[in-house]
Amino acid sequence: MSGILEDGIAGKAAIVTGASSGLGMHFARVLTRAGAMVGLLARRKDRLDKLAAELGKGAVAIACDVTDGASVERAVAEAWEQLGGIDIVVNNSGMTSGDTGLDMSEATWDSVVDTNLKGAWLVAKAAAARMIEHKRGGAIVNIASILGYRVAGRALPYAASKAGLIRMTEALALEWARHGIRVNALAPGYIRTDLNSDFFASAAGEAMIKRIPMRRLGELADLDAPFLLLCSEASRFMTGSTVVADGGHLQSTL
Repeated sequence: MSGILEDGIAGKAAIVTGASSGLGMHFARVLTRAGAMVGLLARRKDRLDKLAAELGKGAVAIACDVTDGASVERAVAEAWEQLGGIDIVVNNSGMTSGDTGLDMSEATWDSVVDTNLKGAWLVAKAAAARMIEHKRGGAIVNIASILGYRVAGRALPYAASKAGLIRMTEALALEWARHGIRVNALAPGYIRTDLNSDFFASAAGEAMIKRIPMRRLGELADLDAPFLLLCSEASRFMTGSTVVADGGHLQSTL
């Protein structure tokens, strides 16, 4: 893919959280193909090292626990130093739980919400502070979900955190627009990843696929164009927006 959606990405510096697998790994590859230098952030440093070797020059692996403010500050500082700044932030780290509201432990709730919501705020805050200090602006893309709009069973903290992430996107967009920092979100529908592959192999997962108007799961490549739109200068007058890519799932009947 080339053209207007990659406008301004070549030579830029990006960081991607949760880059050790799934969507994060894919987004890191997309940015690299578009010519960006990419900081790969996640807890599993060994997997990041392998990805950095695959992506080649301009990719750096940095261990980071997004739920820990000190870890985030160290990782963003290191990325800024190694990449010569940060222009694009992709908040992709995420986790879920299959527990019901009654059965879920407090620790599980905290783990999901801290990863999906607090972690995105910590990373955005650390990067934006430097963007503002150095007067360089930038683009922040939060990876939300259609579960931020409609709920599904056994997804309580995930759905709550993704809804919060969408509203946080809007709030930070309002705060930081004056500094030239755009904050938008991408809300994928059901895309097969490490996070959900077991579910979609089950009877319940197969039944859910039948309820998607397009009657299929999304492919990772289906997210490339909307993702590049939000990262690139093609969306230079967009901030506080959430772009949905879900095969029409949100429009399905209740």
